[in-house]
Amino acid sequence: MRITVVGDVLLDVDLAGEATRLCPDAPVPVVDIADVRRRAGGAGLVARMLARDGHRVTLVTVLSDDDASLELEGALAGVRVVAGPSGVRTPVKTRVRAGRHAVVRFDEDCGRPEVPDATASMLKAIEQSEVIVVADYGRGLAANPDVRSLLAALADDVPIVWDPHPSGAVPVPGVAVATPNLAEAAKAAGMAAETPAEIAAAGTMLLDRWQAKAVLVTLGERGGLLLGGRDRLPRTIPAPPAAVSDPCGAGDRLAAGLAVHLAEGRGLQDAVELAIHEAADFLGAGGVASLPDRPRLLGDNTVGDNTVGDNTVWRHSVWGQGREEDAPALARRVRANGGTVVATGGCFDLLHAGHARTLAAARDLGDCLIVCLNSDESVHRIKGEQRPIVSQQDRAELLLALECVDAVMVFEEDTPEACLDLLRPDIWVKGGDYRASRLPEASLVESWGGRCVTVPFHPARSTSVLADALAKVS
Repeated sequence: MRITVVGDVLLDVDLAGEATRLCPDAPVPVVDIADVRRRAGGAGLVARMLARDGHRVTLVTVLSDDDASLELEGALAGVRVVAGPSGVRTPVKTRVRAGRHAVVRFDEDCGRPEVPDATASMLKAIEQSEVIVVADYGRGLAANPDVRSLLAALADDVPIVWDPHPSGAVPVPGVAVATPNLAEAAKAAGMAAETPAEIAAAGTMLLDRWQAKAVLVTLGERGGLLLGGRDRLPRTIPAPPAAVSDPCGAGDRLAAGLAVHLAEGRGLQDAVELAIHEAADFLGAGGVASLPDRPRLLGDNTVGDNTVGDNTVWRHSVWGQGREEDAPALARRVRANGGTVVATGGCFDLLHAGHARTLAAARDLGDCLIVCLNSDESVHRIKGEQRPIVSQQDRAELLLALECVDAVMVFEEDTPEACLDLLRPDIWVKGGDYRASRLPEASLVESWGGRCVTVPFHPARSTSVLADALAKVS
């Protein structure tokens, strides 16, 4: 299934250590930091959880161009990211922990910005969804009128789980389930919500006000109160007991699991019960601390058809053993150091000498070469039912085995425009069977000051010739 997470991302930083003494000039503990972890928060955390579970995930969000955003891109490796510009700095939340206890949290650039714009690529990614999680963290994306209009139009056909925020937008009408926690429900309803009757009254009010198909008021260790369905009667869904040292991420885990189970066709109550149990298991296993800092790189154990370890093979993947940054991060680093970013694209179905020569010539034009690679589905649509011959995972690995290739970025569309818009290469290269001025990507590349060039084409060496030769000996 195609799972899309729509929402705001932030960078979470955890500083962990031990506190064995007080500061001599103030009655505060001194924490000796032993471990520093940086991870994607907000909608990024939901996407990472789903990707870790082996699901095919697209994250639709907005990103800045600062150092924290580079950290985010590394933390989101393994998730297909379709992002527009945020126009503001990346929000960063830093928690200091002493042993099992949080000491303090520092928030940077976490004020409420203007509502960001939504690009055509972002809207297209939402439109292609089979299930959607809206992870609203109050940064404005869920309030974008184009995003809201599209989500409302999809709500009758696509299950939407909306995780609201006190400073965020109200859910669009028709969402499958809205999942406010108790404090959020009380604030949104404008009434006390302490006793079971008050909680049920607040949930019923939100069910009507939001025009949602169901509302799940999450109650922490007590589980949740579900309202909706045919009878609209409140139903208490208990949570199993769990030893919890850090509740961070429980709501994200619940929303992610709930979306998956609804998309699988489970009934509402069954899906909610499973999601609540999974959230409890997640917290019992250590919560966000149990998530790896980075997805494993190619060369780890392969899991499923479309994953490499924890790392899915869709756009924004990190490819190759020992490569510690994905394609967008590489492009930014090279540009920041005054270098030239070169990109090329294609199916590269059967890698041959002509490809190798073209790629080597492209690499000579700059300081890094990023290959935009058509996914299996994209090749199938373009080349026909019998293609690709080689899977995208193997094609990517073979490309990275070439010394001239620095990164591979897989894209699902028929053309690489969205990929190019994210990378913004200085030079876009195609084989000499194209004329640079006629490339469909030319106007896009030139819009940010880039240029299109061609390199020598070797007509005697092609995938078709190689495939025909293989057919004769098979």
